[in-house]
Amino acid sequence: MRAVVTRVKSASVTIDGQVTGEIGRGFLILLGVGPRDTEAHCKYLADKILGLRVFEDENGKMNLGLEQVGGSVLVVSQFTLYGNCRKGRRPSFTEAAPPALGNELYERFLELCREAGYPPQHGRFGADMQVASVNDGPVTLILDTEQLMEEPRR
Repeated sequence: MRAVVTRVKSASVTIDGQVTGEIGRGFLILLGVGPRDTEAHCKYLADKILGLRVFEDENGKMNLGLEQVGGSVLVVSQFTLYGNCRKGRRPSFTEAAPPALGNELYERFLELCREAGYPPQHGRFGADMQVASVNDGPVTLILDTEQLMEEPRR
């Protein structure tokens, strides 16, 4: 699984002219699913993201997490995170999960956020969405379970 996590002052997602999710301070999470991803990848990524300490403390150091700042999460499905641009000018998306698996793990990620105490605002899997955000910092991180979960080299 891949995620682009942006620390935001506010963010929203709109579908068909209607705002379906909106947060103040917190994380905008663009979430992509690959064809070999499992529930274990999903749980690992949710735990990693929700535990990130990237909010500034009283000394201006990135040392605080969502819980300490009363932050929220907005999760938007984003299969284009698996876009392959190696050949030509038109990306290929064959490295993204099939829609059934993508939707299953997207919904599971939302559930894991709820279980962790961060009821997510969210978009709708497969919908044409407009995402707006006011980035804070800006602080943007790319997390990929393929890299995060591999055995450390010795």
